[in-house]
Amino acid sequence: MINLRKYVKAFTDTFGIAEDQVKALEYQSIVQWDSVGHMRLIAAVEDTFGIMMETDDIIDFSSFEKGKEILKKYNVAVE
Repeated sequence: MINLRKYVKAFTDTFGIAEDQVKALEYQSIVQWDSVGHMRLIAAVEDTFGIMMETDDIIDFSSFEKGKEILKKYNVAVE
């Protein structure tokens, strides 16, 4: 549960949105999640969990839910 809170916070802090908006988010579904916002989000997630994502995972990180799947590769359970 703690990881889920951290994960949600990465989105809310990066994009300046409310928690209730996070779960439905997909890349470019809001103005803030453009290419620059994407890299800011990736940096926030990497910093939060102390990981370094591979380029393919950064590209595939296309939604809130997809990000949770990708984090499993790095032994980060976000449930």
